[in-house]
Amino acid sequence: MRISPLWCLWLVFVGAALPVYAAQEVTLPLAQASELKNRFRIDHMVDEITLVIQREYGSAPVVVVLPDGSKWYASRHPESVRWEDSISGDMIQIKNPQPGPWQLLGRVVPGSQITKVSKLGIWADPLPQPLYQGERLKLTAGLTGDNLQMRLPGLEYMLQWNAKFISEHQPKDENFAAGTLTVGSYQDNGEKLDERPDDGIFTADINLNQPWGHYTLELKVENAVFEREYQQAFVLSPKPADIKVKAPDNPREQPWGLQLFVDTKELQLAETYFQLDIVGPAGFQLSLTVRDLAQAEHALELPQVTEFGSYRIKGTLFSTNWAGREIVMTLPERFFNYVSPPEPPPSPEVIAAIQAKEASEEEQQAKDDAVLWIIVGNSVLLVVGLALMLFMRKRALLKQALAAAEQEMLAKQREQAQAPELQDIDLSMPDEDEKQP
Repeated sequence: MRISPLWCLWLVFVGAALPVYAAQEVTLPLAQASELKNRFRIDHMVDEITLVIQREYGSAPVVVVLPDGSKWYASRHPESVRWEDSISGDMIQIKNPQPGPWQLLGRVVPGSQITKVSKLGIWADPLPQPLYQGERLKLTAGLTGDNLQMRLPGLEYMLQWNAKFISEHQPKDENFAAGTLTVGSYQDNGEKLDERPDDGIFTADINLNQPWGHYTLELKVENAVFEREYQQAFVLSPKPADIKVKAPDNPREQPWGLQLFVDTKELQLAETYFQLDIVGPAGFQLSLTVRDLAQAEHALELPQVTEFGSYRIKGTLFSTNWAGREIVMTLPERFFNYVSPPEPPPSPEVIAAIQAKEASEEEQQAKDDAVLWIIVGNSVLLVVGLALMLFMRKRALLKQALAAAEQEMLAKQREQAQAPELQDIDLSMPDEDEKQP
């Protein structure tokens, strides 16, 4: 019967030596105590107590008031006290608690009750055998008090579950050098395979796509207050089914195909089904269900694959093994590329026509190149001739200018030679008229 969604308060009494496995614990029933305004009493016979306190979601941790009036907080308490606080509650472990009346201050939901149990432990569904790679497996686990299921809403936030596969290093196994693999956890959140949130039943989310071989499952649940562990030796077997792509010899005339394989030593062929989803180019999608298999190997044609491009095949197997256990398994993804086949070689006539065309094009190209070179050559000669003419003309003009300048300079020199210079005339000599009496 599921407990009301109202938060509740639990008192868990544990001895100094805590066992490792819940299956090994012995139930020690104790009387249920009454509670009023979050008050409870601890007698002198208690050596250790664990308080599992559930409060309103998101509220602050509670304050613990001792019989002598002193107070403990989540951030300040004796070293002998271990305290785990989360958004939904507190878990407090106290050794040698003071006898007398205790009280909790905080937003504990009204109507909570105090239940005394002797021990904390865990329970877990064992792994089935045989267990196959890639299986989708639903396993559950939970917390116990006096070997009774504890269904406290909010435990999801107080506990951390961790599942590991530890290889036994047997030489013939695929996992010989695998070591320790962290494969998942357990959740109580109502997601994936978990049925309901906060019902105290934690559901496994374990990845079984691991190397096959002999392992030991190590399931550990812990927080700042306590730690429990569950172990189981098991064998992870290879996938009992597979898919292979069969490429046609002539894709133009033959369809692509798939080859489906079933290990009839492990699975019942009459209860084996394949669900295939194929995705390809240009939005191509195809879903196929293959059933009523007549033999362990089954060929399947894919005439719908006609477009060139890349294709991906995702497969799921539904079957029953010979022990009667229902199997749901994810098969390895397969890929293939449908590329355009090469064109057939041309006939001799086509080759001759191509060669004749290429020769004609080459001849025409040679003619075009010759005309181009003639035009380029003539253009170059014309440019050079024009440049030479301009050079000669400029040179003649320069010579004429130089000659004219020379003539002008000579004329000036002659004029200067014919006119007596003023400094050569004797001004002291009398004129001819002055010499006559």
